[in-house]
Amino acid sequence: MMNPRSHIIRWGIIGTGAIAKKFAAALNALSDAKLVAIGSRSQRAADSFAAQFNIPHPHGSYEALVNNAEVDAVYVATPHSCHRDNALSALQAGKAVLVEKPFTINAAQAEYLIDFARSTNLLLMEGMWTRYLPLYVNLREMLAKGAIGDVRLLTGDFGFKVGPQANPRLLDPARGGGALLDIGIYPVSFSSMIFSAPSQIIGAATLGPTGVDEQNAIILGHPQGQLAVLSCSFQANASMEVTLMGTTGRLRIHAPAWKSTTMTLSRNDKPDEVHQFPFELNGFQFEAVEFMNCLRSGKLESPIMPLDETLSIMKTLDTLRSQWGLKYPMEGPQG
Repeated sequence: MMNPRSHIIRWGIIGTGAIAKKFAAALNALSDAKLVAIGSRSQRAADSFAAQFNIPHPHGSYEALVNNAEVDAVYVATPHSCHRDNALSALQAGKAVLVEKPFTINAAQAEYLIDFARSTNLLLMEGMWTRYLPLYVNLREMLAKGAIGDVRLLTGDFGFKVGPQANPRLLDPARGGGALLDIGIYPVSFSSMIFSAPSQIIGAATLGPTGVDEQNAIILGHPQGQLAVLSCSFQANASMEVTLMGTTGRLRIHAPAWKSTTMTLSRNDKPDEVHQFPFELNGFQFEAVEFMNCLRSGKLESPIMPLDETLSIMKTLDTLRSQWGLKYPMEGPQG
């Protein structure tokens, strides 16, 4: 295990896809992080990734990666259909684990990982990277100070046209495909950040030929009457914006909302204010910093993305899929 007084956190990454490359680039730009290992299902892919990002230990299996004694923390960057097994193997090896969103396929898998991490006193966190971006840090501060009064209504969408050249994973039920888990996680998680868990969940979906949702529309109701109206689509290009409407004004998060650097504050009888929060690199460094701060301070979860909230979000996604009759082939009686 890592010496808690150590300044440098040594990372290993499971998976060699596009998200893994973004995270690797972010880690390599941080002075207090060192990317020491990469794990793939093939040695060739691991070697190629290692050469690109100057990683000393390329492993041709995930098992070898998690059992590398030089690794303090593991980032799980595989498709979400693999998250439970990959994260569990890392936790079983005594590693702190950051899991790319969505956390798992369903709430049962999420609860299993959370229970295991808590029982072994290991740090576990969902990699909802948007939450740690400068704009969203400032957004939470503005709302806490009552910038738009009591937030009553939230709208948000995420959508793009999936063409024939798109990653086949997006529509593959065996890999947890569908718009909800792939991109719907953004607006659903954002609504959770603002309003907490919903007390009413209503959704409609367009299921495609493979059986997964190609687009959907969601209404989330909350105990104090707040509403979130959300949508995501693989069939059309969306505005990619989020708007929060409160009793004294509104906040518009400009496109692309999931990595926005600009928001407009509109208040009753006052000129609009445009707030900009640019960031360098690709944005993934912020969640890595948060994770490492938690690890060094002995925290077992992040207060910005608590495990109970991660589980609540997965339960919301489960409820929506149940309404649509969408069940993945790997979901047995126990999930």
